[in-house]
Amino acid sequence: MNHLKFDIDGAVAMITLTNPPQNRLGIQMLGELEAAVDTISNSGVRALLIRADGPDFSYGGDITPWAGMKMASLRALFQRYMAVFNRIESLPIPTVAAVRGTCFGGGFELVLRCDIIVAANSARFAHPEQSLGITTLVGGVYRVAERAGRSFAAELAFTSDPVSAETLHRRGVVNHLVAEDALDQEAAALIRRLANGPTRAHAAHKAMLRLWSLGGVQAADEAIFDIQMPLFDTEDAKRGLHSAQDALSRGVKRPVLDFEGC
Repeated sequence: MNHLKFDIDGAVAMITLTNPPQNRLGIQMLGELEAAVDTISNSGVRALLIRADGPDFSYGGDITPWAGMKMASLRALFQRYMAVFNRIESLPIPTVAAVRGTCFGGGFELVLRCDIIVAANSARFAHPEQSLGITTLVGGVYRVAERAGRSFAAELAFTSDPVSAETLHRRGVVNHLVAEDALDQEAAALIRRLANGPTRAHAAHKAMLRLWSLGGVQAADEAIFDIQMPLFDTEDAKRGLHSAQDALSRGVKRPVLDFEGC
């Protein structure tokens, strides 16, 4: 039985965690996630949605085999998680996570790799690793710090206390807070909108944000024109500029375009 489902519907890829009852991120799911990301990287999809079946997103990693593993093997396993999670983070397309219920540990760290998080009112997030005497294993604590500040991230990690989606929305970690029964519809509408957008421009914005994350405003400023100027040769930009110029000359509202992604 697969531990995740992977589908491509037109320009949208969807990864769904399907390992009931807790959607634990075990070794089998890790391999299936690696295969899904391989496919996405070699496809023409223009947006990715990550979601889960059932009432909870994920309770985190499957810790069952960890205690009996040698240190070198355990480190290699965690490095595999880090590598595939970071590949998701580095995809040049918009990525969205749709979260309901429990989202702990590795599940939370997976969600933090997405550009946009849409969470139901029921969602709860936590780093439970501190209660085991270990740390967030694949970069969760400092990714929360990047979004919400160091002191908030430290308290979240030190206490392992679950926090509500409302709290994370207020702190800027969660982008959209929605009603439980509206989560799937809201996430689907957002991912379709992003998939119909200017894919090359989305990739450029992601590149600029990554440079800012690594080296600050100065690093991003030094690269911005090398990143943005090639966009003017894309069909999407030519069509977008022509549409805007035409609307301006005729004194009408500029139409909303569905871009071709090229």
